[in-house]
Amino acid sequence: KKKKHDIDIVVDRIVVKEGVQRRLADSLETALHHAEGVVKVEVVTPVVVGAALAPPDDGTRKKTGPRQAAPLPTTLLFSEKLACVDCGISYQEITPRLFSFNNPHGACPDCTGLGTRMYFDADLVIPNPELSLREGAIAPWEKRLSGWFHMILDALAKAYKFDIRMPFKDLPDHIRDVVLHGSKGEKIEFWWEEEGDRRHTYQKEFEGVLNNLQRRWRETESDAAREDLEKYMNVMPCPTCQGARLRPEALHVLVGGCTIRDVTALAIRDCLRFFEELELSDKEREIARRILKEVRERLTFLVNVGLDYLSLDRTAGTLSGGEGQRIRLATQIGSSLVGVLYILDEPSIGLHQRDNARLLGTLKHLRDIGNTVLVVEHDEETIMEADHVIDMGPGAGVHGGEVVAQGTPAEIMANPDSLTGKYLSGELTIPVPAKRRKASRHLHILGATENNLKGVDAEIPLGVLTCVTGVSGSGKSTLVIDTLHKVLSQRLYRSREKAGYVRNVKGLEYLDKVINIDQSPIGRTPRSNPATYTGVFGDIRDLFANLPESKLRGYKPGRYSFNVKGGRCEACSGDGIIKIEMHFLPDVYVECEVCKGARYNRETLEVLYKGKSIAQVLDMTVSQTLEFMGAIPRIRNKLQTLEEVGLGYITLGQSATTLSGGEAQRVKLAKELSKRATGRTIYILDEPTTGLHFEDIRKLLEVLQRLVESGNTIVIIEHNLDVIKTADWIIDLGPEGGDRGGEIIAVGTPEQVAKVTKSYTGQYLRKML
Repeated sequence: KKKKHDIDIVVDRIVVKEGVQRRLADSLETALHHAEGVVKVEVVTPVVVGAALAPPDDGTRKKTGPRQAAPLPTTLLFSEKLACVDCGISYQEITPRLFSFNNPHGACPDCTGLGTRMYFDADLVIPNPELSLREGAIAPWEKRLSGWFHMILDALAKAYKFDIRMPFKDLPDHIRDVVLHGSKGEKIEFWWEEEGDRRHTYQKEFEGVLNNLQRRWRETESDAAREDLEKYMNVMPCPTCQGARLRPEALHVLVGGCTIRDVTALAIRDCLRFFEELELSDKEREIARRILKEVRERLTFLVNVGLDYLSLDRTAGTLSGGEGQRIRLATQIGSSLVGVLYILDEPSIGLHQRDNARLLGTLKHLRDIGNTVLVVEHDEETIMEADHVIDMGPGAGVHGGEVVAQGTPAEIMANPDSLTGKYLSGELTIPVPAKRRKASRHLHILGATENNLKGVDAEIPLGVLTCVTGVSGSGKSTLVIDTLHKVLSQRLYRSREKAGYVRNVKGLEYLDKVINIDQSPIGRTPRSNPATYTGVFGDIRDLFANLPESKLRGYKPGRYSFNVKGGRCEACSGDGIIKIEMHFLPDVYVECEVCKGARYNRETLEVLYKGKSIAQVLDMTVSQTLEFMGAIPRIRNKLQTLEEVGLGYITLGQSATTLSGGEAQRVKLAKELSKRATGRTIYILDEPTTGLHFEDIRKLLEVLQRLVESGNTIVIIEHNLDVIKTADWIIDLGPEGGDRGGEIIAVGTPEQVAKVTKSYTGQYLRKML
């Protein structure tokens, strides 16, 4: 009973003659029912050519008379299922789940629907081929280059007769191949030594560095070890599905000559055109009518919120915050709900002025069908299109929290107390520089082809402020972040991070540092704060340690650190809060009952400077601390830079996790400003005006101009015209987003770019100048 059996059930015996069709149909229906859609027909006697069951003439049989018997196979197999009885290929029933990579029925069995496979990348394993094996060219072995790994390299050098001190790039190709991929069956003599100079030798095949890493990664049960090894891994398309994420059966189904992968790989605007131009028969059109209506409407919503350059197969992790928010907005438009309050936080982030009008049209549509739209925004065009504006202020942090003005945009502009109104009316403006700086040296990025870049040759002037502009998806981040920043990090810091491909880079001799000041958090735990990040906390601890009371008690600077035992509150380990883990809910933090959030124990808090403990100092704002400790130069210099970037309202001990992206970015800027300038640094900023008011942008620009005056170079990705108009040089990418972008449309000063008619940035810049 445990063996598989083939059981044939004879349903009927039929002699082919007139009037037998009905009986034949009934018998076939019975056979198909019992055999789940498969029927076998056995031909017992020869059949005359032209009879119902004769096979079709494919042109290979000899022509014979009309009544001559023709040979037939003994058995004919027929199936109701999606199967070919000749080649043996069959398909499961085609349902929507077959086309979902999140469903086991549709996902590629080898990559489980991810479309990628991780592998150890030789370029990451040996990031600097200028080093020799002895100097640690193999990055994952670098820390372990003693004992066992040392012996392995010595044994390889002895067996293949090469110099282990030679730069890796200068080793012969076959030696590099052995080091990376192994001796491929050839045995090598290895050894190990015990105490007393006893040497044991043995012969074994060398597995190769990449195979060694792959085996260790596969076998380890330690998450830390696996995470450490994954720094040297990259992803490649799954060799089975070639990145399609679906099983082969799903990719054999065509609509309009395209697979589902072909359609989802199109930019949304091209995908919409595909469905609008899809040619169907009258029957097919009626079947697909409702589906096509939904598809076209949803794609149109995505186009209307300025996302026409994205492809449908783009992974969520690669989307910016603004793109993700606009996708969610498009889903709401499709729902056609009414009586809903929609709250959006800066939907114009990452959006070019050209696309802003479409976004505003979408928001107005939501309003017009009977909803309320509440937008937190700094964009001038969005504010001017609003029906009602609520202006908060007058300052930030402890200096704000009040409604300064509210009403129509015209009423806000007429209110003398509203700083926003003064910028909207033109009473206050960010001035255009009287003259543009000119560069004598340049950095050349040649042949950049990452993502949608089409062999871009970019010339970046050094010692000036450069803005990289262009419509959304035109390739700005790819050029500046993925290519420029990562290539410079590799060349200057021996970074292992994979960079976008470039044919060549010229002008590196003029630079010694590259710093990407992004909006990522300055720390991921409550222990991190602006004081620790900028280094001013170290100076404050030194000040407290030098007080007479501290010396009397024998307190050192470490006593005033909440990260080490001694002076901190041990009940909360210096956090000031206690984490309560909640099952199935996010963790909850409550104030420590022992120190009441002060972070320090009672003895430490007894030491006072001008009547205040170190916990009270950490609770002060930057502005208050500057006034309180402004007489101490080292502390004043660091606090002054925080004040200058517009962060005078944040508290020194404020948790890093509570800072916004824009605030975190300005804390990083302040730290750079407080350092001694080398004049050979290139700073990279990606949309630094996100979340900033007009007045904050003015302060930010003053800080950036100071950095440039010190001889440094700043490259900014930006859509804000107030920033673009103050740049010394502009590189404008386009002409469109996605596959229609990736080219340099215009370069030059703002005045020169404003004259380029095919540049969308130039068209809007012309109105500003």
